[in-house]
Amino acid sequence: MRSLGLDIGDKRTGVAVSDPQGILALPLSVIGGSDEEATIDDILKLIKQYEAECVVVGLPYSLNGNLGQQANKVTSFAEKLSSRTKRSDLNQVNIQLWDERLSTIAAERLMTEAGTKRNKRKQHRDAIAAAFILQGFLDSLRR
Repeated sequence: MRSLGLDIGDKRTGVAVSDPQGILALPLSVIGGSDEEATIDDILKLIKQYEAECVVVGLPYSLNGNLGQQANKVTSFAEKLSSRTKRSDLNQVNIQLWDERLSTIAAERLMTEAGTKRNKRKQHRDAIAAAFILQGFLDSLRR
């Protein structure tokens, strides 16, 4: 089963994809812009292109486990994405929310340790964070 992972932000959305067996998550791309409908259109194209059966959306819990304002935005986005998949030929796609705590920090740390220049990190960070989110979800399926 192939899946997509999403790290939803106000300005950018990071996207990751799993291998066809659903074992390994890989950073794919970053969708820019704050136009929610255009972002959903781009995600729907990726679902079709990769024949994804599941979309894992990172839900930003605070460190104490509470859901804040950004979590409400992400939940609303996931509901709109789900509604759009149901209205299209993608009605079999499963939309999952997944705890994304510290995924961006882990992505930043990984790029720093890999020696990625500071000015290059921003353009890759969100896709790498999406890969961390998706990998956590995939690992939970194998337990």
